[in-house]
Amino acid sequence: MWAWSLAIVYALSGMAALSYEVLWARMLSLQFGVSIFGIVVTVSAFMAGLGGGSLVGARMVQSLRNPLLILALLEVAVALFAWFTPQLFQALDLWLGVGVAGGGLTQWYALQGVVVFLVLFIPAFALGLGFPLVLSMITGSAVSLSKIYALNTLGGALGALLPLGLLPLFGWTVSIRLVAILGFVVAVMLVLLSRAVKAETCEHTDAGSRTEWLATRYLLAYAGIGAAALMLQVAWTRLFGMILLRTEYVMAVMLAIFLVGIALGSALVRQRASQRWLSLLPMIAASFAMLSLWGLPLLAEWAEHTEYESLFDALWWQSIALVLLTLPVTLALGGWLPLLAAHHQVEDAVQSRSIGAQLYGANSVGAALGAIVTGFLLLPLLGAPGTIVFAGLTLFLCGMIWVKSPRLWLAALLVVALALPVVQLPAVNVLLPRTQADTRDLFRYEDAVSITHVIERQDGQRLLLGDLQRMDASSDPAAVVAQMNQARLPLLLHPAPKSVLFLGMGTAISAAGSLPYPGLARTGVELSQGAIDAAAQFFQPVNGGVMEQMHIIRDDARRFLRADDGHYDVIIGDLFHPDLVGRSALLSVQQFERAKQRLNEDGLFVQWLALNQFDARSMSIVLRSFEQVFPQAVLFLDGFRVGLVGPRDQFGGAPAVLANLQRLSEKQQAAVTGSEGRWSWLGRFWGKINEGEGVVQDEWAPQLEYALPRLRFSDGDALPQLLLSLLNQRPSLPEAMALLQVAEGERAAFERSYVATGLAVQSWLASLQGDSREAQRLMRFAYEANPEDRWIGFDLADAMWVTYSNMVAQGRDERQSLQAILQVRPDHEQALKAMWQLELREGNLVQAEAFRAKLKAISPLGRGS
Repeated sequence: MWAWSLAIVYALSGMAALSYEVLWARMLSLQFGVSIFGIVVTVSAFMAGLGGGSLVGARMVQSLRNPLLILALLEVAVALFAWFTPQLFQALDLWLGVGVAGGGLTQWYALQGVVVFLVLFIPAFALGLGFPLVLSMITGSAVSLSKIYALNTLGGALGALLPLGLLPLFGWTVSIRLVAILGFVVAVMLVLLSRAVKAETCEHTDAGSRTEWLATRYLLAYAGIGAAALMLQVAWTRLFGMILLRTEYVMAVMLAIFLVGIALGSALVRQRASQRWLSLLPMIAASFAMLSLWGLPLLAEWAEHTEYESLFDALWWQSIALVLLTLPVTLALGGWLPLLAAHHQVEDAVQSRSIGAQLYGANSVGAALGAIVTGFLLLPLLGAPGTIVFAGLTLFLCGMIWVKSPRLWLAALLVVALALPVVQLPAVNVLLPRTQADTRDLFRYEDAVSITHVIERQDGQRLLLGDLQRMDASSDPAAVVAQMNQARLPLLLHPAPKSVLFLGMGTAISAAGSLPYPGLARTGVELSQGAIDAAAQFFQPVNGGVMEQMHIIRDDARRFLRADDGHYDVIIGDLFHPDLVGRSALLSVQQFERAKQRLNEDGLFVQWLALNQFDARSMSIVLRSFEQVFPQAVLFLDGFRVGLVGPRDQFGGAPAVLANLQRLSEKQQAAVTGSEGRWSWLGRFWGKINEGEGVVQDEWAPQLEYALPRLRFSDGDALPQLLLSLLNQRPSLPEAMALLQVAEGERAAFERSYVATGLAVQSWLASLQGDSREAQRLMRFAYEANPEDRWIGFDLADAMWVTYSNMVAQGRDERQSLQAILQVRPDHEQALKAMWQLELREGNLVQAEAFRAKLKAISPLGRGS
């Protein structure tokens, strides 16, 4: 009975251990800023520690008199380590920050990785010592190695999922301490068991006995199987995280599925059939690893067409899909350890349990090496599919060490035949058959940071995709203007900008908005090498070749601001996806402080946010965090993007804009304002940030990444509610004039643009609420107030374009209809294209060429122009 009690307690220990692993990986991913780095470093440290502890424990266990008491002390030590992890990580961050200026990004990642690996190796080593201690206690009992391994692994599977529930409720610090409490409880239970059970550790030994080790080739082969298993886990996490939910959710789910499969495989093993199954496992594991890639297009199509009611619903159904793709492989992995232990079993009980610990240790050490090799070598060289193929072949070759029949080597032909067609990642139109069916791949770049795609639509426009589903930029004319505006507003608000720093470049289209400024020193920081290459090779026609006129640095934005000793007049924070792990740190109090320290006198920092990525509460958290660092911060609204403007000293307002424009020629003034004029920009003013006391986004107590993923599965009211909240916060006209320092003599011009922007936002709100008639009415009033505003004009022109076909069908002259649209917006792409085709049909070649030239100017990549 006591043996089964020990097995249950050890399952709880496994639960705590895997919760530690996932929580540490989550925080490290946030600190690295890249999910895969945090995963690789944590998993490799964890597996190396488990393996090393098991190998050392296999030698020590014979001399121990009370293994359970020692195991309890180890559990207490690990729980204490976990309890103080928040303080430890912060201290390490400060220590690493002192030397952050030395070396580049690669050296920084290497330094972080080595230090964190060594730190996490310690508790993992302690946990690894526990496996041979437990084996020493169950020798001769009804609980076999396969059963104890299965129960511990099953507990680990539950532990991998536990953080998904804890983090949104309690945050990271409280979550890690709740798991530490579980570790303390496990320790108490072990102490109670140690009192009830008399350990007999030396009954089969004498003074001359010593542990015999398996042949090196067997340990190396099983280490290779462990390496291949972690290659699969990391590569599957990258691949399925690209298609399904975010990487860190897929990591927890993938880890749980892995462990459940291993637990089932271990529990289902029949030792009497060991040699037969040992002979079949290499072919089974390798073949099903390849088949998981064959199922990728089906999984992608299913995921894209499936609607989910909640985040939990998505996790549940996507987990089932992952089980179907990966379970055969994980069952095979779970069966290997007990089968090998039985295969190498000897009569001496002490030696038998030592063999199990040796195999477990070798496998874990191999797994650690596999994780490192995958993250830093295989993924950049082979890509995720190639890594899975490599892992499958490794499983086959290492597993064949125990196969006696030469005929079974013919299975290699089957494995290779399954691998060859799927060694490359399918095209985007295969992986996203609904949204990107009519595209073709132009470029793909994969490294440990991300997978970057450039795809081309049938109309010639190009999209930059990060990790497949994240659209980072587009060459569509409307998108180009929106991206350029991210540079136009910040530079316009400075009285005389001479230097600008872009934190995040993407396609460099936003940086192109700075080109009209003569003598401007530009610096761009971008983490993704794929994005840098794509911007230079595939988006030059729409970014104006700006990359040739700026200093480009591949780096993490947070590390760069800590390491750089330069100062800038303007710093611009690019749009990004704040729900992704690590990205929300770019909206933290600490990051805003770093940016402020790099500003020149009269400098300003502008952070852009996309309204559709936030709800009212999360937006309030970001604004409050920004205000804490920039007490004079103000807001500007540009379409569905909001700019948080943080001056280092005082906000210059309208006088600064006027001083800036007076330095420039009339042509340059039109260029720097996007031909909208200064009043259109000042009219987008949304007042001073005034959020008061409350929760902020802190790097060590993140809020956004736990809340925002659920926004994807909301009922669609988040954006309307956010717009309504912003409308309610907007200052009155006199208050806005005072804050912007608008002279009374310029009241009329400012009032028209200020009222027009407010009407436009009310129109968008009405449209989102389903009241299209009210939306059109408000937009017409907005256009009458300020016809120069691009967003207002295009909204009205787009509405006219929608009714264009009906108007022509009802007898209205086609030319007059198109001219009416172009009168509102002379740069309306669809109307220009229609006029060009109309002139061609009527034989007006000179006029047709004029329209084609206009079309080419606003849409350089558009097909047919």
